[in-house]
Amino acid sequence: MSSLSVYHVSSPDLPNKVLTHLEDIASTLAEHGVGFDRWQASVPITPGASQEEVIAAYQVQIDKLMTERGYVTVDVISLDRDHPQKAQLRAKFLDEHQHGEDEVRFFVAGRGLFTLHIDDYVYAVLCEKNDLISVPAGTRHWFDMGEHPHFVAIRLFNNPEGWVANFTGEQIASQFPRLED
Repeated sequence: MSSLSVYHVSSPDLPNKVLTHLEDIASTLAEHGVGFDRWQASVPITPGASQEEVIAAYQVQIDKLMTERGYVTVDVISLDRDHPQKAQLRAKFLDEHQHGEDEVRFFVAGRGLFTLHIDDYVYAVLCEKNDLISVPAGTRHWFDMGEHPHFVAIRLFNNPEGWVANFTGEQIASQFPRLED
């Protein structure tokens, strides 16, 4: 189940609130310019589907988002517990960073934990199958795929080169809960 846990930076062990209803999660995140929504595939997706098949299943939603927000590139990332570089890939995303562009992820399968650091609060968003999150450019955040990752996600970019992270050098990410497998 998707959830949003909101922490004050001074209390990483105890959330101020935990939300599990789509409307509550979406409205709380929207106060900070973060989009959260759910999509449904137009056709069933089978395990092992190619990038092209995954994109085709969500083409209508992707096209709408690309037109509305000017995204120029779309791809699919898929990781599972057998991926030979899972530990290195997890470590790459665990430190607080920000981007010069929006970070948009749609979870086709599996789950991941996006944690946003906005002012004096930390918003831990557990994204699961059918969840779309859109993190505005410049938002400090980190992503945890867990020790045993399992997710397929569509990624949309403003930048044709794709994901470029600017790490903050802050150690805040290590103080907050990780994705439990």
